[in-house]
Amino acid sequence: MTAVQTPSRTAAAPGRGGSAVLALRDAALSYGSRALWSHLDLDLAPGEFVAVLGPNGAGKTSLLRTVLGQQRLTSGTMSFLGQPVRRGHRRIGYIPQQRLMESGTPLRARDMIAQGVTGSRWGVLPASRAERARIDRILDEVGATAFADAPVAELSGGEQQRTRVGQAIAADPALLLCDEPLISLDLRHQRGVTELIDRQRRQQDAAVLFVTHDVNPILDVVDRVLYIAGGRFRIGAPDDVLRADVLTDLYGTPVDVVRTMGRIVIVGANEAHDQTGAHHHCDPDPHATTPDEGRI
Repeated sequence: MTAVQTPSRTAAAPGRGGSAVLALRDAALSYGSRALWSHLDLDLAPGEFVAVLGPNGAGKTSLLRTVLGQQRLTSGTMSFLGQPVRRGHRRIGYIPQQRLMESGTPLRARDMIAQGVTGSRWGVLPASRAERARIDRILDEVGATAFADAPVAELSGGEQQRTRVGQAIAADPALLLCDEPLISLDLRHQRGVTELIDRQRRQQDAAVLFVTHDVNPILDVVDRVLYIAGGRFRIGAPDDVLRADVLTDLYGTPVDVVRTMGRIVIVGANEAHDQTGAHHHCDPDPHATTPDEGRI
């Protein structure tokens, strides 16, 4: 598939110094004969916030899976902090889609954040005094102190997602991967979670790769947009990518971009993509391990 990019082949962050946190070179990912994207060059700088947009099945969540080491590129290279990507890297924080915990789950909010602090992925390990102090500090940072000892299953969606943010930032990650973390949250909680993520990247100079269907809640904090559609992509500032001519070219069909009351709405002949939250209707990814992955 042909890539549509900004004039520079390597999409480096404008105006930011330091080595790239994440670097992709001529990267491609395919499922059998279907190419999700190819010839992707991307440098993600420290403290940069990049939104990943596009229709269901375009390969947005699959991109995160390659960074997490859960899936291999079909071709090309990817490096994190100058080293090949490996699974389970402590300097990569991951915030998943909002999913309510099953009733009866005994895990507390404090326990989830403790897992991020101690590095435990298979249960809660006893924490040292210093670790307990850090857990309390993170609980306070994400506004979770009031429900720290409550079972996660009893928390609201916004409270659960705040806890997941706390778990993700517990190890002071150099990179935060966010897979539609605002889904199912009301506007107040969307704003709160966005502010938490943005504060972390500003205070710790953490880069953020943020997959979303709705760019509006994060529009004020986004530095660049990576828009993937039909095996092609475009990288650039929001005003350079979220334009009718650019998206019409990506989709191969007329697309209009409407800006109203500070929000962006993207619609096509069949209302293909609505940045206010409507989802595409497309065939699911046959290789997805969960139903949700088919629509990302």
